[in-house]
Amino acid sequence: MAQTVLDVIERAELYKPLRMNLFLNKLKFELYYTVKLLIPRPLQIRIRRVLIRRKMPSVQHLWPIHEEAGAKPENWPGWPEGKAFALVLTHDVESSKGLNRCQKIAEMEMSHGFRSSFNFVVGDYAVPEELKRFLQENGFEIGIHGLHHEGNLFFTRARFNRHSKIINSFFEKWQCSGFRAPSMFRNLEWIRELNIEYDSSSFDTDPFEPQPDGVKTIFPFIVQKKKKHRPFVEMPYTLPQDFLVFILLRDKSGDIWKRKLDWIAEKGGMALLITHPDYMNFDGNTGYDEYPAEKYSEFLEYVKVNYDQRFLNPLPVNTARYIMNAHGMKRKERLT
Repeated sequence: MAQTVLDVIERAELYKPLRMNLFLNKLKFELYYTVKLLIPRPLQIRIRRVLIRRKMPSVQHLWPIHEEAGAKPENWPGWPEGKAFALVLTHDVESSKGLNRCQKIAEMEMSHGFRSSFNFVVGDYAVPEELKRFLQENGFEIGIHGLHHEGNLFFTRARFNRHSKIINSFFEKWQCSGFRAPSMFRNLEWIRELNIEYDSSSFDTDPFEPQPDGVKTIFPFIVQKKKKHRPFVEMPYTLPQDFLVFILLRDKSGDIWKRKLDWIAEKGGMALLITHPDYMNFDGNTGYDEYPAEKYSEFLEYVKVNYDQRFLNPLPVNTARYIMNAHGMKRKERLT
């Protein structure tokens, strides 16, 4: 098992030394997040659409499907109950606008027989106790999506240290253990210092993200660089994010999701989806950065109709615990 973990880490290049070009990239995106506050939101989206359109011809061979990512890891235990694949649903709540839509999304999922996790930005808005209670009492999970949504949590060690103390206090207060960094920035060497059971700040393939290097697998895997380190499970998202599909690419059908899901199901992997309540519209008056909530509902129905009894819909934390247990690994309670 240890060799398998090291192979995955080596392939994903998760622990390469910090080089000057990486620092310059970090600086570039730090400046971007500073300057973008001065750019009107509609113009931001128009610029991103142009950049994606220019980049698309050069990445079509690895997005939305990267064939290499479909290879099963060595000693892969398979899914419980002999299921073909797992569908893990997650939501990143970026602002109070999205916060006000969480219960509607949860109710939509319940109507289809699904459950999911909701990740909150703990320093940008207050999460009502009644919402947390509603989610937990109805079988949903709560996770943390950083301290602040703007900027790069990992830009400097000092920034990470400041934020991680507050984030860890929320893990203890909320009794949760799942994390995803804003904007999918990541440093899996530092993330292990959070009191987590799993992280979901990576992806199998997504060349349009600020930190575009994917882990090239549609399977969850354990990260533990040294035996003395506390292990955690890395759970990459494997279905394109809703903002990319419906806002930037302006897809009308949702076929990108369906095509990728079918491929993941064939490979026996984990279909992990990120949607954003901030962009999901329920009243029919979608703006420039919203899409109809029915698109998400249609996708859930597609899964239910086409893969009935063939898939699991576990919460992320339960998926992580299954992976840890399947490999005989226990979570260390103290950092070393």
